[in-house]
Amino acid sequence: MRFLPLILGLLLVASSASGVAAQTASDPKTLVVGTAFDVKSLDPARGFELTTGMVHKATYNTLVTLSDNDISQVVPDLATSWDVSPDAKVFTFHLRPGVKFQPSGNDMTSADVKWSLERAIAIKGNPSFLLDGIASVDAVDPVTVRITKTDPDPAFISKSSFGVFAVLDSKTVQAHGGTNAADAATTDTAEQWLNQNSAGTGPFVLTKWTPESEIDLVKSSAYWGGDAPFDRVIYRNIPTAAAEKLTLQAGDIDIATEVAPDSVSDLQADPRLKVVQGVGTDLFFLLMNENPDLQSGVMANPQVQLAIRYALDYAGINELVGGPAVTPPTVLPVGFLGAYGPDHAFRRDTAMAQSLLAQAGYPNGFDIDLQYPTNFSHDGVSFDVLAQKIQSDLADVGINVTLKPGEINTELANYRAAQEGLGFWYWGADYFDSNDYLAFLPEGIVGKRASWTNANSDPSIQQLRDQINVETDNARRAQEWQQVQDYLQQSGPWAAVIQPGVYIATRANIGGYVWNPAWRVNPFMLSKS
Repeated sequence: MRFLPLILGLLLVASSASGVAAQTASDPKTLVVGTAFDVKSLDPARGFELTTGMVHKATYNTLVTLSDNDISQVVPDLATSWDVSPDAKVFTFHLRPGVKFQPSGNDMTSADVKWSLERAIAIKGNPSFLLDGIASVDAVDPVTVRITKTDPDPAFISKSSFGVFAVLDSKTVQAHGGTNAADAATTDTAEQWLNQNSAGTGPFVLTKWTPESEIDLVKSSAYWGGDAPFDRVIYRNIPTAAAEKLTLQAGDIDIATEVAPDSVSDLQADPRLKVVQGVGTDLFFLLMNENPDLQSGVMANPQVQLAIRYALDYAGINELVGGPAVTPPTVLPVGFLGAYGPDHAFRRDTAMAQSLLAQAGYPNGFDIDLQYPTNFSHDGVSFDVLAQKIQSDLADVGINVTLKPGEINTELANYRAAQEGLGFWYWGADYFDSNDYLAFLPEGIVGKRASWTNANSDPSIQQLRDQINVETDNARRAQEWQQVQDYLQQSGPWAAVIQPGVYIATRANIGGYVWNPAWRVNPFMLSKS
């Protein structure tokens, strides 16, 4: 009987979606995408979540992008070509001529690129670390932009595919309070407008965002890449994989982006549906805060951190998640440059975990809270389900975990403010290069969320971080990343939990779908019969 409220809730989600969505999903010129919203902002200078990235792919363009079929391939977008200086510090982009912003119809020029990047740098939003080290952005002529960095950045071209590099209609955004002034972090007032409107060059235009409910787009009237296949695209918030499955089967959405592995066989047996399997790059991990003032400082103890890495039942977690999931050896996912394979991953050793706890001064274990987003699935994986598994695993070595689930935006705020002693989260790559995971090292954006700074970390890991950041030789960079992984297996505030495989389910009449972990759904590439 304890599961009855959940079942009723899922049925209510499916039935409530059928009222409006059923009419639109049946329209061949409307695409309805089901996804679990994690949207904080739709302003490209501020938005930093996966749902946001999906919407930005449809509404904006960047200088370069990734191949729909192969994320290791950087391909032209607003820049038709680019040049990189031998020291990887100067990047010159040659822009596509004749591109217009929508819906204004203004011409896109190098001045818009310069203004957009300078605004994003000055706003200092969540994705601004991708812009770190940019010394100048110069509009050499109307179709040429030169970006100069203070230090070599071998990953800069890959970074340039992320949404914070979106080119905005500077005239329109300025008319709605936007500025690229140095004090834009406090004086720019365009976010509210950009949360309900887009000012880009993409195939679709944002018309409405209803938080926790729906994001609506309409076709651009003059997209430089050709006519979009849909008049309207709707992103509908469906927080759980089970609810997405029901809603897809009801015909109320065209694509379900969260599919639980245990639903795959059922969906594959339905001739009205198709299931696409992808190689996952997302990482689920435990954060163990280095701040001695949180949770009595127990999580800052290096022996406790290592004990938790040994205590997790990785084989059981893999079985629970199912599909092609793997256990990554550290926070660098399997498949990236220099990443170890699953053969290097931790194996559970409860005796070792208990010995380490005794050495740390906790022979009888301790009490700890685990914070995480509730009623939220990603890659078909339920945070609630895995949190219960982690609670059980740690109980086996004497660690008494109290689950402290919270609403996604509330927990995101706590996590980003480094207020979680023990947190359970995931990380999706911002750009598909190993250097993205420098964010987990001391002073990185995620490292700071674990209070891991230069002041409380070893000089050896700081030195490796700084070497990798400027290394232009990929062979040497791969070796240095292996040294980082060797370090992180023994030290540091992370426990890598799982790297799930990914399933996407669509209606059978959706054509052209290709799994791409950068944006999951690119409506411009699809068709509907």
